[in-house]
Amino acid sequence: MIYVDADACPVKPEILKVAERHGIEVTFVANSGLRPSRDPMVHNVIVSNAFDAADNWIAEHAGAGDIVVTADVPLAGRCVAAGAFVTGPTGRVFDKTNIGMATAMRDLGAHLRETGESKGYNAAFSPRDRSAFLETFDRLCRWAKA
Repeated sequence: MIYVDADACPVKPEILKVAERHGIEVTFVANSGLRPSRDPMVHNVIVSNAFDAADNWIAEHAGAGDIVVTADVPLAGRCVAAGAFVTGPTGRVFDKTNIGMATAMRDLGAHLRETGESKGYNAAFSPRDRSAFLETFDRLCRWAKA
Protein backbone atom coordinates (compact mmCIF):
# COMPACT_ATOMS: atom_id res chain seq x y z
CA MET A 1 0.00 0.00 0.00
CA ILE A 2 1.11 3.54 -0.70
CA TYR A 3 0.06 6.24 1.76
CA VAL A 4 0.30 9.87 0.69
CA ASP A 5 0.26 12.90 2.99
CA ALA A 6 -1.81 14.64 0.33
CA ASP A 7 -2.69 18.13 1.56
CA ALA A 8 0.23 19.88 -0.15
CA CYS A 9 1.71 17.03 -2.17
CA PRO A 10 2.95 18.29 -5.56
CA VAL A 11 3.49 14.82 -7.07
CA LYS A 12 0.04 13.21 -6.92
CA PRO A 13 -0.17 12.53 -10.70
CA GLU A 14 3.28 10.94 -10.65
CA ILE A 15 2.31 8.72 -7.72
CA LEU A 16 -0.77 7.49 -9.57
CA LYS A 17 1.19 6.81 -12.75
CA VAL A 18 3.92 4.77 -11.06
CA ALA A 19 1.52 2.97 -8.70
CA GLU A 20 -0.65 1.89 -11.62
CA ARG A 21 2.39 0.53 -13.46
CA HIS A 22 3.35 -1.52 -10.39
CA GLY A 23 -0.21 -2.51 -9.44
CA ILE A 24 0.00 -1.03 -5.93
CA GLU A 25 -2.98 0.55 -4.15
CA VAL A 26 -2.75 4.23 -3.17
CA THR A 27 -4.43 5.98 -0.26
CA PHE A 28 -4.43 9.79 -0.26
CA VAL A 29 -4.97 11.22 3.23
CA ALA A 30 -5.91 14.89 3.63
CA ASN A 31 -7.74 17.41 5.81
CA SER A 32 -9.53 18.92 2.83
CA GLY A 33 -11.25 17.72 -0.29
CA LEU A 34 -9.53 15.45 -2.76
CA ARG A 35 -10.49 14.83 -6.35
CA PRO A 36 -12.38 11.53 -6.42
CA SER A 37 -11.09 8.68 -8.54
CA ARG A 38 -12.99 5.91 -10.24
CA ASP A 39 -9.94 3.69 -10.02
CA PRO A 40 -10.60 0.95 -7.44
CA MET A 41 -6.87 1.01 -6.58
CA VAL A 42 -7.10 4.65 -5.39
CA HIS A 43 -8.63 5.54 -2.02
CA ASN A 44 -9.24 8.95 -0.47
CA VAL A 45 -9.40 9.46 3.27
CA ILE A 46 -10.55 12.83 4.60
CA VAL A 47 -9.64 13.38 8.25
CA SER A 48 -10.65 16.15 10.64
CA ASN A 49 -8.90 19.52 10.72
CA ALA A 50 -7.36 18.62 14.08
CA PHE A 51 -3.63 19.20 14.38
CA ASP A 52 -1.69 16.29 12.80
CA ALA A 53 -4.89 14.31 12.06
CA ALA A 54 -3.64 13.20 8.63
CA ASP A 55 -0.20 12.36 10.02
CA ASN A 56 -1.71 10.33 12.84
CA TRP A 57 -3.96 8.40 10.45
CA ILE A 58 -1.03 7.53 8.18
CA ALA A 59 1.22 6.56 11.10
CA GLU A 60 -1.48 4.26 12.49
CA HIS A 61 -1.96 2.46 9.17
CA ALA A 62 1.50 2.36 7.55
CA GLY A 63 3.59 -0.69 8.31
CA ALA A 64 6.44 -2.83 7.11
CA GLY A 65 6.70 -2.89 3.33
CA ASP A 66 4.30 0.00 2.77
CA ILE A 67 5.42 3.20 1.04
CA VAL A 68 4.76 6.64 2.53
CA VAL A 69 5.13 9.92 0.65
CA THR A 70 5.47 12.92 2.96
CA ALA A 71 7.54 16.04 3.45
CA ASP A 72 6.77 15.95 7.18
CA VAL A 73 9.89 14.76 9.03
CA PRO A 74 8.16 13.72 12.28
CA LEU A 75 5.67 11.61 10.29
CA ALA A 76 8.54 10.16 8.27
CA GLY A 77 10.23 9.15 11.54
CA ARG A 78 7.12 7.40 12.81
CA CYS A 79 6.71 5.52 9.52
CA VAL A 80 10.39 4.53 9.33
CA ALA A 81 10.07 3.13 12.86
CA ALA A 82 7.08 1.07 11.65
CA GLY A 83 9.18 -0.41 8.82
CA ALA A 84 7.74 1.57 5.91
CA PHE A 85 9.69 2.89 2.94
CA VAL A 86 9.47 6.70 3.12
CA THR A 87 10.23 9.41 0.60
CA GLY A 88 9.58 13.10 0.33
CA PRO A 89 8.13 14.71 -2.80
CA THR A 90 11.64 15.76 -3.87
CA GLY A 91 12.86 12.15 -3.87
CA ARG A 92 14.60 12.37 -0.52
CA VAL A 93 14.53 8.95 1.13
CA PHE A 94 14.06 8.74 4.88
CA ASP A 95 15.39 5.59 6.54
CA LYS A 96 16.96 4.40 9.79
CA THR A 97 20.36 5.76 8.77
CA ASN A 98 19.27 9.37 8.23
CA ILE A 99 16.00 10.03 10.07
CA GLY A 100 17.83 11.15 13.21
CA MET A 101 19.80 13.78 11.29
CA ALA A 102 16.69 14.87 9.38
CA THR A 103 14.85 15.35 12.66
CA ALA A 104 17.75 17.29 14.19
CA MET A 105 17.99 19.58 11.14
CA ARG A 106 14.24 20.17 11.20
CA ASP A 107 14.39 21.10 14.87
CA LEU A 108 17.38 23.39 14.28
CA GLY A 109 15.55 25.13 11.42
CA ALA A 110 12.48 25.62 13.62
CA HIS A 111 14.65 27.11 16.36
CA LEU A 112 16.37 29.49 13.91
CA ARG A 113 13.01 30.65 12.55
CA GLU A 114 11.66 31.20 16.08
CA THR A 115 14.67 33.32 17.04
CA GLY A 116 14.58 35.32 13.79
CA GLU A 117 17.93 34.02 12.58
CA SER A 118 16.31 32.49 9.51
CA LYS A 119 13.36 33.56 7.40
CA GLY A 120 12.57 29.90 6.68
CA TYR A 121 11.89 30.18 2.96
CA ASN A 122 11.63 26.86 1.18
CA ALA A 123 13.06 26.39 -2.29
CA ALA A 124 10.53 26.21 -5.11
CA PHE A 125 9.58 22.75 -6.35
CA SER A 126 11.55 22.22 -9.55
CA PRO A 127 11.45 19.86 -12.55
CA ARG A 128 14.63 18.32 -11.15
CA ASP A 129 12.78 17.55 -7.89
CA ARG A 130 9.96 15.90 -9.86
CA SER A 131 12.46 13.78 -11.80
CA ALA A 132 14.31 12.76 -8.63
CA PHE A 133 10.99 11.81 -7.01
CA LEU A 134 9.98 9.63 -9.96
CA GLU A 135 13.29 7.77 -9.86
CA THR A 136 13.16 7.24 -6.10
CA PHE A 137 9.48 6.34 -6.02
CA ASP A 138 9.82 3.76 -8.78
CA ARG A 139 12.75 2.16 -6.92
CA LEU A 140 10.76 2.05 -3.66
CA CYS A 141 7.82 0.43 -5.46
CA ARG A 142 10.12 -2.27 -6.80
CA TRP A 143 11.57 -2.84 -3.32
CA ALA A 144 8.13 -2.99 -1.73
CA LYS A 145 7.01 -5.67 -4.19
CA ALA A 146 10.13 -7.79 -3.62
